Amino acid sequence: MDPEQKWHELAEVKKELAERDWFPATSGNLSIKVSEDPLRFLITASGKDKRKASAEDFLLADEEGRPAETGHTLKPSAETLLHTRVYQNTNAGCCLHVHTIDNNVISELYAKEKQATFRGQEIIKALGLWEENAEVAIPIIENSAHIPDLAADFAGHLSGDSGAVLIRSHGITVWGKTAFETKRMLEAYEFLFSWHLKLKALQAYHVN
Repeated sequence: MDPEQKWHELAEVKKELAERDWFPATSGNLSIKVSEDPLRFLITASGKDKRKASAEDFLLADEEGRPAETGHTLKPSAETLLHTRVYQNTNAGCCLHVHTIDNNVISELYAKEKQATFRGQEIIKALGLWEENAEVAIPIIENSAHIPDLAADFAGHLSGDSGAVLIRSHGITVWGKTAFETKRMLEAYEFLFSWHLKLKALQAYHVN
């Protein structure tokens, strides 16, 4: 794989998500696989304003999530370990994590159920479910401040080469085989979250 091509591919995804204002307060992290053996992936640098583009947006990480190159002061995202779990346990080529108000509210609403379920919405087809009145459930895990514990809990839900997990009051992590597929899935889930919350608000209004 061409590292420069992968850089531009991830930068384009970052630009699109930034235009949606999905990176408040420097939150979120994005990565894309560059090579399989040895495992190398580009990941967003820690503490950067992801709404802006620069030559220091990403750095190359190794199979342990450590910088794979010397000579710079960039640090990988604090949650890089989640990305390494994705690439170690699946054939995914991209992993996206964003904090939005909608995904945080959904994760709180359904934290006790440990999943949020959506059904009968056309956008579910973007997740590869084409049957009529299809249903999709996204797991919700607790937000441990100890990243190794969070990564271990997260890894328990890596059952396929594409998927998504909500971290309670933290954000959504989505992975897929390509950057295009992963972004499409992320957009579909965020649509479902927004739709569901608006529907609940309207239903509550009409009841009252």
